Amino acid sequence: MDGYNHESQAAGEDWRARLVCMALDVRKNAYTPYSDFKVGAALLCADGSVVLGCNIENAAYGPSNCAERTAVFGAVAQGKRKFKAIAIVGGREDALEDCPPCGVCRQVLAEFCSGSFEIILGRGDKTYTVHTLSELLPYSFGPGNLL
Repeated sequence: MDGYNHESQAAGEDWRARLVCMALDVRKNAYTPYSDFKVGAALLCADGSVVLGCNIENAAYGPSNCAERTAVFGAVAQGKRKFKAIAIVGGREDALEDCPPCGVCRQVLAEFCSGSFEIILGRGDKTYTVHTLSELLPYSFGPGNLL
């Protein structure tokens, strides 16, 4: 992408920059009348498709849904169960910042993704950092704990 300022500019990372741009774009659709904290997520599926999600607030708060879960649930509804990475961009309109997934979203990701699954945190200045799920959710609880 022209003018994209990566923190890491190693060869082959253009797909990460594209995911961040997609997350930034879908963030515009977020419904956040209470917090004005808009989040967009772009979930890269193993088949190469991308499923987008944004956060959706509710006056009762409990029924609100994060962008990451919106993307994962949409992908699962389409029959997808294997994922490679997710890009997340969030914050208030004038102050985008690293926006890691909340604990509930991390647990949902752990249901479908390995510890090496990439979580790409994009910022308004168009830089990003890359983390793994195991880095952000050490000692996770998963299907193996139920055996």
